[in-house]
Amino acid sequence: MNWEPWTGCYPISNGCANCYFYGPYAKRYGQNTILKTDKFDWPIRRNKKGEYNIKGDKILATCFATDFFLPEADEWRGEVWAMIKERTDIDFLILTKRIDRFPVSLPADWGDEGYDNVNIGCTVENQALADSRLPLFLSYPLKRRFIACAPLLEAIDLAPYLHGVDHVTVGGETGRAARECDFEWVLNIREQCVGAGVTFWFKNTGSLFRHDGIVEKINPYQQTGRAKALGMDISDGKRLF
Repeated sequence: MNWEPWTGCYPISNGCANCYFYGPYAKRYGQNTILKTDKFDWPIRRNKKGEYNIKGDKILATCFATDFFLPEADEWRGEVWAMIKERTDIDFLILTKRIDRFPVSLPADWGDEGYDNVNIGCTVENQALADSRLPLFLSYPLKRRFIACAPLLEAIDLAPYLHGVDHVTVGGETGRAARECDFEWVLNIREQCVGAGVTFWFKNTGSLFRHDGIVEKINPYQQTGRAKALGMDISDGKRLF
């Protein structure tokens, strides 16, 4: 399930160039004004019986079509944190390219490790961003964290940053102007995760996938299935993100 309390975004790094939500070939191209959505309070809405509309024991992907730490959303984020704190029966999955704004975006009661039901992911698409974002990411008070290499644009050495990380997700770039994703890059990151005892999910191949020396153009609706068929995922028995 996805929850988008606000909409709109704009590029922050190289991985944003062909964004499948806001890139030049996407339906939301040009929608860079940050606005509240009609689902802003969705997690705490109740039915006529007084029960939450969203039942517990769910993973709620939060701001996957925007960025949780956008400065334009600062005035609303306090309300969102309050809803997250109220719904302790839901795991909120937050993904960001703006991890540098983490310290100025926290609720007053975050504490030394944060809320138990919050899992924050830091996106890195190349080695330069891994080396700049991940040291910050690891320095912050977080109980649960993961790394998302998506879109994966080159080989990345995550080994120095896997301590204190619960999970790594890898995915290729999707869209008409997608850049190539090489299976060798994916395999190498998986091997790093094996060495560090970290779970791994190969989410999707991307639109241009190099495997065994051959570059194949893959339909968007088949990219997740093709990745899964390669049998790369490493689970600890819990739900993969």
